[in-house]
Amino acid sequence: MHITRYTDYSLRVLIYLGVKGEGLSTIQEIADAYGISKNHLMKVVQELNIKGYLTATRGKSGGICLNRSPDSINIGTLVRETEQNFEIVECFGDASHCSITPACQLKKVLAEALESFLYVLDQYTLADLLPKSKRSALLKLLQITDAAVAQR
Repeated sequence: MHITRYTDYSLRVLIYLGVKGEGLSTIQEIADAYGISKNHLMKVVQELNIKGYLTATRGKSGGICLNRSPDSINIGTLVRETEQNFEIVECFGDASHCSITPACQLKKVLAEALESFLYVLDQYTLADLLPKSKRSALLKLLQITDAAVAQR
């Protein structure tokens, strides 16, 4: 299974906001922390807002923050909602041209592997990605120095 850049960036945005805690962040702030394009994050943030993962406030003093507690954001659910395609190989799609599809067992094995992959992700929440033992390291790595950062 390959996680797309879109899902990766979705997870990164949520991790950043979860580490920062209370208070608003800007898309530019998050883009700078990860060294990625603000333009790439804009669509991700818009979709996370629509799906209810975060709240976006417009205006000069606006920004984004988590809309839910980290322990209520399931990683498996997020991946399912952000990934466009779970067709690991051609035979998973409707337009399969593989000549051995009717007798091949690979599709069954890969479907089981995909199910296991998602099952493992279902066992974790955003809170699991933000352990207190790693908080100070994440704050430093993400260059979050704001005195208003809420301690959890």
